[in-house]
Amino acid sequence: MNTDELKGLTVDKTVDARGTACPGPLLEAKRSMPSVTKGGIMEVLSSDIGTNEDIPLWAKKVGHEFLGNVEEAGYWRLFVKRGK
Repeated sequence: MNTDELKGLTVDKTVDARGTACPGPLLEAKRSMPSVTKGGIMEVLSSDIGTNEDIPLWAKKVGHEFLGNVEEAGYWRLFVKRGK
């Protein structure tokens, strides 16, 4: 998905993990995903650049779909579609 498509997504859950270092954002995402319905979208806000590698790897490993990320001023917005 391109940046405009990602920004236009309707998200089911937003996890604000800004200000936490690795593995904080990933742990917050793991903890929050069960509250998202199957096929729903979770947005993770993170100021840790490592999250851009951690979230896609985790999503693929556990059967979710990483849709992409958007860089904002000082943080990233990462989007994951729940697969199972």
